[in-house]
Amino acid sequence: MTATLLTNIGELTTNVAAAGDACGTRRDAAVLIEGGRIAWVGSAARAREADGVEVVDAGGRAVIPGFVDSHTHLVFGGDRADEFAARMAGEPYAAGGIRTTVAATRAAGDDELRRRLAGFVAECRRQGTTTLEVKTGYGLTAHDEARLARLAAEVTGEVTFLGAHVVPAEYTHRRDDYVDLVCDEMLRAVAPHAKWVDVFCETGAFSPDESRRVLAAGIAHGLVPRVHGNQLGPGEGVRIAVALGAASVDHCTYVTDADVAALAGTETVATLLPGVEFSTRHPYPDARRLIDAGVTVALASDCNPGTSFTSSMPLMIALAVREMGMTVPEAVWAATAGGAAALRRDDIGVLAPGMRADLVVLEAPSRTHLAYRPGVPLVDRVYRDGVRAN
Repeated sequence: MTATLLTNIGELTTNVAAAGDACGTRRDAAVLIEGGRIAWVGSAARAREADGVEVVDAGGRAVIPGFVDSHTHLVFGGDRADEFAARMAGEPYAAGGIRTTVAATRAAGDDELRRRLAGFVAECRRQGTTTLEVKTGYGLTAHDEARLARLAAEVTGEVTFLGAHVVPAEYTHRRDDYVDLVCDEMLRAVAPHAKWVDVFCETGAFSPDESRRVLAAGIAHGLVPRVHGNQLGPGEGVRIAVALGAASVDHCTYVTDADVAALAGTETVATLLPGVEFSTRHPYPDARRLIDAGVTVALASDCNPGTSFTSSMPLMIALAVREMGMTVPEAVWAATAGGAAALRRDDIGVLAPGMRADLVVLEAPSRTHLAYRPGVPLVDRVYRDGVRAN
């Protein structure tokens, strides 16, 4: 396998913390890639060319780890553009809009869903995302949830079972029966294709008791818990996530001092999804409050057809810096190493010897441009497992 030497890097973000710099920034740097892994990181002046090594001159550009998008909903049919337009005209967002996508997804065939998923994955790659989590949640029958999980598993190992997304219309007056279905037949059908179990613990979705039951059932089937929590108002989602040792609790828009204290110092990551607030006009989560309390924070896109139909991790960084009190280094770390922590991965999100060679060359001299030039396509090239991916 051909090795690659990426040299003349103006600013390299390694995420290997050093001297108060969590991003482990190196100037005038070089990276050697061999066998899909990082083999060496050092100064460009010390880099040595050798036979069989492809030399790529970064031309003074910045290089960062590939983005790790730890929260997406990419397997679905239809869209909800009309809902978005109505919301922008003043109608409030409610969780029940999910049912519209459920109907479209159930009606779509495997080939259509597979084609759309491939398109979204390619879109993510072009924008620098090298690792994706993908949730189910738009099937809400045992057959359809297993179908979505199987399709998601074709593109990522990070598949999340989200049968507890919303109670479907046919179970409106039989909530207990639907929770029984999620915890038994549906979970047995999906578990072979999934790694994670999630629940939308929110008014209009699932109660705290229902959420605990679903997560406990997932754990019993060998899945690791994640939680949608505290998105639309205060609630028990954060505390449930911490109590069950969830890998992450996602949204965290409305958190109390007790919630923040519960998260601080634990392995449960607070995954913030600013694309949702951008799309719904809800208040943005206070990242500064969480970071200052010692909470590990990740950024993710929550790409979905209803509340955040964007796959752009650079946009998440720009929003986090502009609206959520994060510095650029904090936001870039959260979109890379933070996402890796939310997926409990120790092989991505960092550029150091032995790590997967997932990295992005920016058409910019520094990572600051990701927030400084919002909406501008700054990804020059993407490497995934050491192979050019765009």
